[in-house]
Amino acid sequence: MINSENENILTTPPVDEQHIKVRLDKWLASCTDLSRSRISALIAQGAVFFNDECVCDQDRKTILNEVYEIRIPPAVPANPEAEQIELDIVYEDEDLLVINKPAGMVVHPAAGNYEGTLVNALLGYCKGSLSGIGGVIRPGIVHRLDKETSGLMVVAKNDKAHNGLSAQFSVHSLQRRYLALVWGILTPRSGVVENQIGRSPYNRKKMAVLKTGGKRAETHYQTLEIFAHQAFSLVECVLKTGRTHQVRVHMTDLGHPLIGDKVYGKVPKTAIRDEVLKPVVSFPRHALHSYKMSFIHPLSCKEMNFEIPLAQDMQTIVNSFRTQK
Repeated sequence: MINSENENILTTPPVDEQHIKVRLDKWLASCTDLSRSRISALIAQGAVFFNDECVCDQDRKTILNEVYEIRIPPAVPANPEAEQIELDIVYEDEDLLVINKPAGMVVHPAAGNYEGTLVNALLGYCKGSLSGIGGVIRPGIVHRLDKETSGLMVVAKNDKAHNGLSAQFSVHSLQRRYLALVWGILTPRSGVVENQIGRSPYNRKKMAVLKTGGKRAETHYQTLEIFAHQAFSLVECVLKTGRTHQVRVHMTDLGHPLIGDKVYGKVPKTAIRDEVLKPVVSFPRHALHSYKMSFIHPLSCKEMNFEIPLAQDMQTIVNSFRTQK
């Protein structure tokens, strides 16, 4: 996919012989970072063109050497509303906040989640003092956690703090440690996973380990405990890079997906048949918790270290199976 001088216009490569008579939405999704649903919406909006003529037929089949142009309309500015939502604040000063994000909270507003997000809560709490570098839609947000992931996040309260924290993320000097519950036992029980992660060529909504392309991803892991006759394990994961869904993708690639991960994981058949493991099989989210974070304060230059306990829902599982040893 080629970006024109106008960043909102994308031009496809010519249709090759392997992709003749493919549905247009499928073809466009295969050579962009856009999902098929997003492509379908753009076709319906009249944003897809062939030879400067609008293509509005969702069922159109591709023809050899055709080149399409997608004219993505500019994003509508979002102005999230401040909401009075209780925050679990671990640390605060005039430059930044460290919070314990609960599982189930979306970090920033997006389609289907315009209210009740961390950004809405921060706007209500900080009352205009947040950094705006993240854009109107993500004030103060330097990094994010998935909706279902719980744990530590750092938020900038001014532009200098935002710049300093972002720089540390860029060079991977800001250290994050996660606790995960995974199916089975990792072999070896500690090690390093290093490969390339990028958008899955088979499902644009998922990330995957790629043989070519993608971005370097490095995770160091260590098994801490094993439960239920080796049915599942508590694992610490240290991120040396910060790719989307990195821990989830790496654990799945090793053959030990996170408990509760409905996107990347499958519950082992033996676990489904085991009545004792019923509370683990039915765990309602992917079992991932950001429990440690270390960074250099962007203004004071002091080393900052934070650690919080395992999220209560994960701790309940761990405690329950510890008693069964």
